[in-house]
Amino acid sequence: MRIAAAQLRPVWMDRAATAARVIGAIEDAARQGVSLIAFPEAYLAGYPFWLCRTNGAAFDEPAQKRAFARFLDAAVETDAPEMQAIVEAARDHGVAVWLGTNERGTGAARHSVYCSLVTILPEQGLAGVHRKLVPTYDEKLCWAQGDARDLRLHQVGGFRVGGLNCWENLMPLARFALYADGEELHISVWPGNPSVSTDPARIVAIEGRVWSMNVNGLLTLDDVPDDFELKAEMQAAGHHRIFDGGSAILAPGGAVVAGPLIGQEGLLKHDIELGAVRAERQALDAAGHYHRADLFEVTVDRRRRGPLQDRPEAGGVV
Repeated sequence: MRIAAAQLRPVWMDRAATAARVIGAIEDAARQGVSLIAFPEAYLAGYPFWLCRTNGAAFDEPAQKRAFARFLDAAVETDAPEMQAIVEAARDHGVAVWLGTNERGTGAARHSVYCSLVTILPEQGLAGVHRKLVPTYDEKLCWAQGDARDLRLHQVGGFRVGGLNCWENLMPLARFALYADGEELHISVWPGNPSVSTDPARIVAIEGRVWSMNVNGLLTLDDVPDDFELKAEMQAAGHHRIFDGGSAILAPGGAVVAGPLIGQEGLLKHDIELGAVRAERQALDAAGHYHRADLFEVTVDRRRRGPLQDRPEAGGVV
């Protein structure tokens, strides 16, 4: 199966234009025989990088509040027209998609944003929306905590495929939940800092004996609209280069077989096969012969957590 990491620039804070880039990449991937394509963290429609460069934690600061409001407006509900168009493109071209998304909640959560890894399958459509379990550092200022409802694998081309957002790849039990489900290809999506993302991708390949695709993004201040009011402050501080890519594909056991792709856009491709997974599992199967289920138990709560849990009253009517 041919897979591809889409190391591309978003149209930052523009969900319609970024969705069009996603669709264009799907079409390009299909022409190149790709069966599965993955995009960086929060690619639709842009990582909230300004928080760590402009004192985003300043309490009740008007510019920061306006920036969040704009970020919220650019986030995408899972049934939005932009998402529906991407689902149709995946179906029309026969390409499975893992897409980093700023997912806007609905109902009571409509003013919250989740860092979500959306799975789209050609024959099934929207197959999963995994919300990041723990936003990291300043990300807590813009992303709500997720849950494990869609911490699951999906079948693509004979492979059982899973994925995690950014530092979730450093959460041992989140990784193990995927290994225990039979993972054979792991997708790690990141904003675009290879100094942070390289080691976790290798850890997954070594520990899980899986194919490991490390997907990173690109961004400079030139990609940020001039009317984003914190842009001038970041320019004055010299924060021009934000993310520099670093996408790579690693074989089971940790050898780099494609990339890293640094500082340029492109589809990083590689043909993977199940035989490499099976061969490496002789020495180590983290959820099989190298696991002690009699000693260690891992429980995953698959419920989607909402703000209100109704429970029936105890007892009867007096």
